[in-house]
Amino acid sequence: MKINHLLPIALYFLVFSAFSQNNPDLFVVNTAAKGGKLQLLTETVKQLTDRKEYDSQPSFINEYQLVFSAADEKGNHDIIVYNFENQKFTNLSKTDDRSEFSPSITDCGQYIAAVVMEADKRQRLWLYPTNFEPAELLYDDIEPVGYYDWYDNKAAMFVLGEPNSLVYANGREDIWELDENIGRSVKLRPKTSQMGYLRNSSNEGDPSTVNVYDLKSKQKTPFGSALMGSSDFIWVDKNHILMGRGDQVFIRDVRKNEWTLLATLPSETHENITRMAYSADLNVLVYAMNRK
Repeated sequence: MKINHLLPIALYFLVFSAFSQNNPDLFVVNTAAKGGKLQLLTETVKQLTDRKEYDSQPSFINEYQLVFSAADEKGNHDIIVYNFENQKFTNLSKTDDRSEFSPSITDCGQYIAAVVMEADKRQRLWLYPTNFEPAELLYDDIEPVGYYDWYDNKAAMFVLGEPNSLVYANGREDIWELDENIGRSVKLRPKTSQMGYLRNSSNEGDPSTVNVYDLKSKQKTPFGSALMGSSDFIWVDKNHILMGRGDQVFIRDVRKNEWTLLATLPSETHENITRMAYSADLNVLVYAMNRK
């Protein structure tokens, strides 16, 4: 099955704008305890990046390194690696003819994947070898990709359309359509075969729902309401998710339809927490906030 929607260029621009808006910076806060007892030690908040350009979409690739998408002065986006051990930033990519977004480690650990806005404005999933060899196009006929995550060395992808869809590339000629009308977060539920995502409500003003699709049983399960006014979630373990709104982070046990305020992370210069990444190894939460 080929997914290659012939969409107006304006729709491509909508996804690109969503990646690039508001000039966010990255912050880091230390954590204590785990899972449902997770704590954010607000007195430890530190700003990780401080530029007028875009720095967002953090993702941990191992126990001490983080990748994120960063724009240069011309608005071109590259993949940056931050090392918590030596506190240094390194360019994994530096390309003039394309922009890289949503970097993450592949299951095999040999590549950093990224959604690439190519020179002709196509958005496809590429692989960047961790040894800095040339990048490789992964799925040439699945586009425009916005977001994704991995299961069994294959990608589940948000594909922009009318409506947006969630697909899983089980094989080159075996593309599963998992759901439609989905939001921009696609996150594998830890230690399961279930791909988590947000599904937009058909009723304007209602919150999205947190859903999972089990890629083994092919069963879809709703887990109640997402946090109203938020578009991004992450798992901190199998049963708990975080979402941000304003300068606050909320936690929820997906087995219960109740959000609990975890911490308030105020800033004089930034607002609106969006993308987050959590490391249980480092005991830190990295999050993006938009410049005021």
